[in-house]
Amino acid sequence: MSDAPFTEALMTRLHAVLGPQDGFVALHEPEFAGGEWDMVRDCLDTGWVSSVGKYVDRFEADIAAICGTRHGVAVVNGTAALQVALMVCGVEPGDEVLMPALSFAATAHAALHLGAVPHFVEIARDTLGIDAEALAAHLGAVSEIRDGALVNRMTGRRISAVVPMHCFGTPVDMDGLDAVARTFGLSIVEDAAESLGSTYRGRPCGSFGTAAALSFNGNKILTTGGGGAIVTDDADIARRAKHLTTTAKKPHRWAFEHDAPGFNYRMPNLNAALGCAQLEQLPDRLARKRRLAARYAAVFADFDGAATLPAPPGSDPNFWLNTLVLAPDRAHLRDDLLDTLNDAGIMTRPVWTPLHRLPYLADAPRAALDVTNEMAARVISLPSSAKLADTLN
Repeated sequence: MSDAPFTEALMTRLHAVLGPQDGFVALHEPEFAGGEWDMVRDCLDTGWVSSVGKYVDRFEADIAAICGTRHGVAVVNGTAALQVALMVCGVEPGDEVLMPALSFAATAHAALHLGAVPHFVEIARDTLGIDAEALAAHLGAVSEIRDGALVNRMTGRRISAVVPMHCFGTPVDMDGLDAVARTFGLSIVEDAAESLGSTYRGRPCGSFGTAAALSFNGNKILTTGGGGAIVTDDADIARRAKHLTTTAKKPHRWAFEHDAPGFNYRMPNLNAALGCAQLEQLPDRLARKRRLAARYAAVFADFDGAATLPAPPGSDPNFWLNTLVLAPDRAHLRDDLLDTLNDAGIMTRPVWTPLHRLPYLADAPRAALDVTNEMAARVISLPSSAKLADTLN
C-alpha cells in the first residue's frame, strides 16, 4: 500500500470510530456532568475557597480510597506531587533517580527541582513503561553497593529511587519492577499521573510504591482544573508531605513558626470541590473510556500498517489516551499523518520527545535506549474523550 492509500485507509478507520464530525475532535476534553456547579458554589457561598475546607479533606480521603492506599495529600499539580513524593521517600540533592526516557518532561523536572539527577532507562514495547528485565541488566552493569547504598560506578552518585510512569494509563510490569527494586534496594515512587483507575493484577495504580503522584490537569481522566495528589500507605510519609506542602508551618493558634523550607503547594478548596464531583463520575467515565478503546481495537484489528496498543495480560488500563502504533515500515509517515489528521479536524499527537533528546538533559546518565527511540517514532495518540463513546454504534 503506497502512502496516500494508507493515509486514506487510516482516516476511514478513524471515522468508523468517531462517526460524523461536528467541528474539531479534541484529543481529550474535560467533562462536567455531575455536582460540580453545586459544590463549587458551596465554596463561594461559605467563603472556604483557599487551601483548607471540607472538600480538600473529602478529596484526599476519596482519592486514597480509589488508589487503594491509606492516605492522600492534595497539592497544586502533578509535578509538585512527584517532587514532594520523591523528597519524602528519601531522594536527596545529587542522587540519581531512575525513570523512563519516554515520559512527559515533568517526570524529570520533579527530580531536577530537588537537585537530583534523572537517569534514563529503557521501556518495554507492550507497555511503553520501564522494562524491568532491561533495568536489571543495566543496573548490573553500571552499579555497585558502597557503604550500604546503590552507587553508579560511572558517576559516583547514589541511585536512590525508580519512578515507573504508567504511560497513557497502561500499567508497568510492577511484579518485575518490584523484584528489581528489592534486589537493588531502591524505593519505588510511582508517576501515576495518567493512570487513575488503571489496575495491575487487580490492584490500583498508585498502590505499588512507597508513594505515588497523580495529576488532575484539565486533560486528565478527571480534573480539578489544576491539581495533583500524593498517595501512600505510610502515615509518616503522608504527614511529612502534608507538612512540607503547607509551608512547613508548625500547628499553632496564632504563631508563624516554620521548621523547614516548605512549599506553598496545597490544593485550594475550590479545586477540591470540583474534584469531589468528578470522582463521583469516575466509574462511568472509566466504563465509557474502555468501551471507546474496545471500539478502536476492533476497527484496527485487521489493519495493515498500524495497530492499537493492547492491554498487557493482568492489566486493566484506563485508556486515558488511545494509542496507535505504526508498523516499523510506516514510521516515516508519522509526521505527515499528524498533519493530515489535524488538518481534517481530528486532533492527534505524537508521544513526547524522549527526555534524553532535550538539550538540558543531554548529559544525563542513561541506559541503551533503542526501544525508546524506535517507539517514539511510531506512536500516535488518538482522540480519547469519554464522551466519544456515547455515539458508538
